[in-house]
Order: sequence, then structure tokens, then C-alpha cells
Amino acid sequence: MNSLAKLALLLAGLAVVITCSAEAFTESAPQNASPIFGVTIPDGYRQWELVAPAQEGEPLNELRAVLGNPIALKAYREGTLPFPDGTVLAKLAWKHVQSPEFEPASIPGAATTLQIMVKDSKKYAATGGWGFGRFVNGKPVDEAQHETCFACHEARVKNHDFVFTRLAP
Repeated sequence: MNSLAKLALLLAGLAVVITCSAEAFTESAPQNASPIFGVTIPDGYRQWELVAPAQEGEPLNELRAVLGNPIALKAYREGTLPFPDGTVLAKLAWKHVQSPEFEPASIPGAATTLQIMVKDSKKYAATGGWGFGRFVNGKPVDEAQHETCFACHEARVKNHDFVFTRLAP
């Protein structure tokens, strides 16, 4: 085999390696993953149990519901801190509006965000073991917004494994 043929075989092999590497990268970094953390919206999260509701005042003016996967609920019920790896929390938020049928009541209006926290103490060691995802209309928000997640949790709820929400009685 002459050197030109060897070079052609080498280049063909290199093209296969580059193509396979690109496919692996695409699979490991889903298109709708949050910047920085790579968190995605978990399938079936709307069927998880309610951890607690909340009302956020101005300027956000939101009704919120935090849901937890079975690992999260088990940890909450047993008082386990830090939360174990595999814990996932989902916070749904809506603008709150006055009920047209019952004036004293607030009801969910337009959806604002879906926020996800994923516990993986090795993968997210630099952020207290938590990865964060903030989504609007199913799409992750920009990197600048994700840069604020951990700092807020660290400043306010470091003593509760960086989690604001307590289990509602």
C-alpha cells in the first residue's frame, strides 16, 4: 500500500472518530439542558407528590408549588439532611390572579417558570451537590440567570442543604 492510500485510510478513520465523538457529545448534552449544570426537565414530574405550596409577593407576584420525586419525599419525611443523591425537586410558578368566581381567592394565572434542582454530590460538588435548571415554556433560560441560582441558596439556606422548601404539614 502506497503512502497516499495509507493517508486516505488514516483520514477516513479520523473522520469516523470525530463523527462518533460529536454524536456522544450530543447525547450527553441534551438540547434543552440548562447552561452550566446540564439539568433537564424530568419526565413525569407533574405526577410527583406535593412538597409545599408558596405565595411569592411583589415583584414576582407568583403562586408556586414544589413537587418532589420519591427520593426527595422519603428524605423529607425522615428528616434526612443532607438530601441523598438522586433527590429531584421541581418548582412550578404562575402569576397569581384573583378568582373570578370567589373574590377572596387567588388562583394560578399564566405560567412563569419551572425550576429544577438535582442532587448529585459528585457532579455538582462546587455548588453544594446541587444542579439547577430554570425553564420558561420548556426551554432553559440563559447562562446569566443560572449563575445566580447557587449564590442565593448558599446565602439563605446553607444550613438546610441549600433547599428553601420545607415539607408542608
